Amino acid sequence: MEQLPQQIVNGLVLGCMYALIALGYTMVYGIIKLINFAHGEVLMVGAITSWMTIGWMKEAMPNLSVWLMLFLAIVISCVVCALINYAIEKIAYRPLRNSPKLAPLITAIGVSLLLQTLAMIIWKPAPKPFHRVFSPVPYNFGPVSVTMPQVLILVVTVVLLSILVYLVSGTKMGRAMRATAENPKVASLMGVKPDTVISATFMIGAALAAIAGVMNALYYGTVSHTMGFLPGMKAFSAAVFGGIGNLPGAVLGGLLMGLIETIGGSYLGPITGGILGSHYTDILSFAVLIITLVFRPTGLLGERVADRA
Repeated sequence: MEQLPQQIVNGLVLGCMYALIALGYTMVYGIIKLINFAHGEVLMVGAITSWMTIGWMKEAMPNLSVWLMLFLAIVISCVVCALINYAIEKIAYRPLRNSPKLAPLITAIGVSLLLQTLAMIIWKPAPKPFHRVFSPVPYNFGPVSVTMPQVLILVVTVVLLSILVYLVSGTKMGRAMRATAENPKVASLMGVKPDTVISATFMIGAALAAIAGVMNALYYGTVSHTMGFLPGMKAFSAAVFGGIGNLPGAVLGGLLMGLIETIGGSYLGPITGGILGSHYTDILSFAVLIITLVFRPTGLLGERVADRA
């Protein structure tokens, strides 16, 4: 039990990364009821872009502040990913908006594979070590040790969630998003441009994925063309767990998935007598997800919606 506080912190850090990615999934689904399976690959592009940017700045401006270097890398990654997601929405998804739901779903999977393959061709398949931005020496707070990337992930998640909640609930763009999600045709009669709102939603989700990609690279210390697949799948599961289309639900689902994986993984081996190790943590998180959806198909915070006539 003496490891429990440390495992809780590790689980919250992992859950925050899932939550950042899940917010992008849930925003897009809330607007147009589409699962953007290319979201994990957008995360990968953001991480690799930051890796390239930091590498270039270390060579061109070696005396630049570490914090400024990281900030610029995040900004550039957000811009690149937002433009990519804008192009994906306009070219791949918009023409299929009124098609049967299976068509955009298959297209999303195809876009995901396309981005992954292009990344493999451009940056080669071998994983690349991410630049050491912060000292690996942890900060000790009693029984808990935290590194600077962990602190940064927690702080960034809280700040971004606050900004996103304000954006959706307290701005003109947020009202336009909610109106478009409710009924795009009626919203257009009220002066809202649904295409613009949908594109903006995709770009905001891409920025969140880019930041999550940079945080992921800082935390794990490596980037590769496949790094977005598994976090993307887990974040999608977290969004469904919390209630797809619900912003607080995405955050709650991400945090719970992270805690279940971390705490469950640390005790899975001793409980099973060594039969199952920490690499079987996905069993726990997805088992809890399945059990939750059996009893509450809309997720923890999802609303039950009556069938329309």
